[in-house]
Amino acid sequence: MKNEIRVRGKTVGEGSPCFVIAEIGINHNGDVEVAKKLISAAVLAGCDAVKFQKRTVDVVYTKEELAKPRENQFGTTNGDLKRGLEFGEAQYHAIDKYCKEHSILWFASCWDEGSVDFIAKFTPPCWKIASASLTDDQLLRHHRQHGGPVILSTGMSTIAEIDHAVEVLGKDNLMLMHTTSTYPSKVEELNLHVIPTLQQRYGVPVGYSGHEVGLSTTLAAVCLGACMVERHITLDRAMWGSDQAASVEPHGFSRMVRDIHAIEAAMGDGIKRVYDSEIPIRAKLRRTG
Repeated sequence: MKNEIRVRGKTVGEGSPCFVIAEIGINHNGDVEVAKKLISAAVLAGCDAVKFQKRTVDVVYTKEELAKPRENQFGTTNGDLKRGLEFGEAQYHAIDKYCKEHSILWFASCWDEGSVDFIAKFTPPCWKIASASLTDDQLLRHHRQHGGPVILSTGMSTIAEIDHAVEVLGKDNLMLMHTTSTYPSKVEELNLHVIPTLQQRYGVPVGYSGHEVGLSTTLAAVCLGACMVERHITLDRAMWGSDQAASVEPHGFSRMVRDIHAIEAAMGDGIKRVYDSEIPIRAKLRRTG
């Protein structure tokens, strides 16, 4: 079994360039024009893909949860908010067209079987399963029915739960994402050493989905072997929305992608050698005789 997956022709795994995902999620605030601006920012930053979230609201949430009072830009209840943030077929056709025009991949985290079937119509390059869905065996199996690589986030999950999810999904064409499911996450709760732990335990490629403030810890995840990185992208961290504060603005995203690839170049192959560029320095500085 190869410790890699293939995402629309790109190899993702040990020895390949880090695959960077800009998670738009619900940071579009229900506006497809904002979504397009976020896609453009991801393209400019050099990201490999953007990701959305897709839910069938009345399936994912109970009537009681949807009826809860919650003042928002779409109405006065939690249901108004959830429905207002959900894109439909017209919006996703616009997103699909825009991403193709700008040569960037897109896919979505699907929270229910109907959403999987909906997104399948767009032939996504891979499937992303959110941490909240890791214990939903039926949903895991439904993803596999559609084929393609599966990327599974492991936040708020025990090793036993991850073991079971991996058993349900199988290791073929599977990637795990280490994450901490708080928004934003505390630095002391990131536990980045879990990345090599997951690699050794499951023998599949492992990435990192970060929700912390700042970029340095995400870069550290790459140093520890994360071969895929996912961070939320926003036009402005002060914008309205529950995920904006745990997101990265366009300029920061560009710096992050640049630094990820600089780290990859700097890591080398582990073989100690003398570079040609060092030889004249050695001749000049070392004592002889």
